Amino acid sequence: MKFENVIIMSDIDGTLVTDEKKILPRDMEAINRFREGGGIFTLATGRGYSMAKPVAERVGLDVPAVIFNGSAVYDFKADKFLWHSRLPDSTKEIAKELIKAFPDIAIEILCRDRVYVPSINRIERKHLALENVQPFMCKVDEIDEESWLKMLIAYPPEKIQNIIDYVNERPDYINAAHWVRSENHYFEMLPLGVNKGSGFQRLLELMGKENAFTVGVGDYNNDIELIEQASLGVAVGSAQQAAKDAADLVVCDNNSGAISEVIEYIEKM
Repeated sequence: MKFENVIIMSDIDGTLVTDEKKILPRDMEAINRFREGGGIFTLATGRGYSMAKPVAERVGLDVPAVIFNGSAVYDFKADKFLWHSRLPDSTKEIAKELIKAFPDIAIEILCRDRVYVPSINRIERKHLALENVQPFMCKVDEIDEESWLKMLIAYPPEKIQNIIDYVNERPDYINAAHWVRSENHYFEMLPLGVNKGSGFQRLLELMGKENAFTVGVGDYNNDIELIEQASLGVAVGSAQQAAKDAADLVVCDNNSGAISEVIEYIEKM
């Protein structure tokens, strides 16, 4: 298959980058070859603006990307939002109730280009340090932003099911938003109807590429809609079983050149 009219949308963590958060030279060489052949490569990530930007710069992203797990489409080249959704006003009370119920919880409120942290733990400290992000530490009521794009909960993997169960037992929580586990230690609250698949469709509409051959690559539960909706859905070898079950193709793991393998597969189609 020729690369013209082909769009690859890749997850970042656990897919494009290694466990050490590096992009392998093999993958970068394949991405450049794909773009030189007329293909479009972009990202679909749960990261917000500040955490996605360094990766977008490393990749040399020249087209818009899906960030905040589908809550926004951002053009890093033009440095502007092309579209974004928002969480309901009830999110503020939900955040406060979760902090009260789980005093050792960490919560991130992601608002466009800012990260607010009203409650922190060791997992969140490590996460912020790894991504070199300077958050705004403040109470929930001190967050003076109209549009909350995403709420991320960080909690120990062995205990996070307690929070998931707590949320699932609250119809007002479930009816207010889309909840998804994005890593073994992350649980997220997104606007209703928002996921990476819906974000991908929004990006295609904005680019006028609804008829393109699409490739969605991911590794976790928050990638399932992206994988399912793509013309070719791909899971990496280290992916969760649910992501593999949704995929048309399973390639090697994220530490072994998964994106390169995807591009080589497309070349042979």
